[in-house]
Amino acid sequence: MNKREAELLKQAQQASPTWMRVEQARHPMRPSPMDFIKGIFTDFTEIHGDRRFGDDQALGCGMATVGSQQVMAIGTRKGSSFKERMKSNFGMPSPEGYRKALRCMKIAEKFGRPVVCIIDVVGAYPGPSAEERGQAEAIARNLLEMSRLRVPTIAVISGEGGSGGALGLAVADRVLILENAVYFVAAPEFAASLTWKDPEQKHLAAEAMRISAPEVAALGCVDEVISEPPGGAHTDREAAIRLLGDALKRHLADLSGKPLDVLLGERYTKFRHIASFSCNAPK
Repeated sequence: MNKREAELLKQAQQASPTWMRVEQARHPMRPSPMDFIKGIFTDFTEIHGDRRFGDDQALGCGMATVGSQQVMAIGTRKGSSFKERMKSNFGMPSPEGYRKALRCMKIAEKFGRPVVCIIDVVGAYPGPSAEERGQAEAIARNLLEMSRLRVPTIAVISGEGGSGGALGLAVADRVLILENAVYFVAAPEFAASLTWKDPEQKHLAAEAMRISAPEVAALGCVDEVISEPPGGAHTDREAAIRLLGDALKRHLADLSGKPLDVLLGERYTKFRHIASFSCNAPK
């Protein structure tokens, strides 16, 4: 049975390697951002509420320690049971979630703590109630404020990095992505519905959009691809957590040694040059 399963997996990967990464990113046993936070950081103390409307359970934010470094850790939360998924709105943050995250980033800035965001989200909540409370403004405000936050920042795409829902937490000095994670402007099913008028063509959309970790790294959208255990992070959760933890410590040590003006200048330059191309084609 194991041999047959391996053969079927190999055939599926050959047919649509990018879609297989999507499946791995969505695997129910894959470590969640909060699993990574609990496994990598110690003394995580959660901060609640945006001081405007409420406390969004789709985002967990709090002070924590990694090694000897104190940081602000922020992670998306989907929940493991149906009750938890309902409570966290199936991992789709609302405006108050982004405002809570920004409030915590400002606390980190006040005390000189680096910010680490671990992201696994298909997108921000698109419902009428979220739009009424300013979803677009909340995400746009995070983009602006994160671009000039005066502390080191790291964002990690650990599963799905969907559209503005992910970008609202990912304007960082270092953007990392796990080997089998995906980063996209729209879910493959939605893109297939628009392009082919058939969501079943999702594997074609996944290949066309170039959303896999190596592809987004080639575009300059992420700074490093973090290896996963053979077979994916869900096959050895402890090893996956350890690999990401090692990478975070390395990047935190590197960023902490940079002067603030250099840090902000490099952050600005990095995002100005993402996915740049030349129109000067040879005649």
